[in-house]
Amino acid sequence: MEIAKQVTAFLENKPGRLSNICAALGREKINIQALTVMDSKNRSVLRFVSDDMAKTKTVLTSLGTPYEESDVLLVEMENRPGSLARVCEKLAAEHVNIDYAYCSAGVRNGKAIGIFRVSNLIRASHALTNNRNLPSRERQKPGRRPSFAR
Repeated sequence: MEIAKQVTAFLENKPGRLSNICAALGREKINIQALTVMDSKNRSVLRFVSDDMAKTKTVLTSLGTPYEESDVLLVEMENRPGSLARVCEKLAAEHVNIDYAYCSAGVRNGKAIGIFRVSNLIRASHALTNNRNLPSRERQKPGRRPSFAR
């Protein structure tokens, strides 16, 4: 589990826009670790994590593609049933909201990569590693049930 930078790029909803970005990243030997594309009425929203943020920003700027960057959790998960549920349960138990999530298309060493945009990166990070190291103000009160169980 690590905190990574994610790019959110805003594309015209026209054929070839995604292809242009992927080709330009490929020419620069930038690997896309995970991505998702959603459409809206007038534009598409591309979110992805790459292996070289500095070069990614240079490529997007050279293409004139508007983008934002944000912090997300990059979580390695076993590529088998229930793995995603366990991550979500740990976050819910610490009252961390998942704003959105997506996963890698491929696996490495039998593990998939999940990308999570969450309400509290510190709490989420500790929930997925070990709750004992949480600062006292961030630690869940004993005996308190998760909000989804109320």
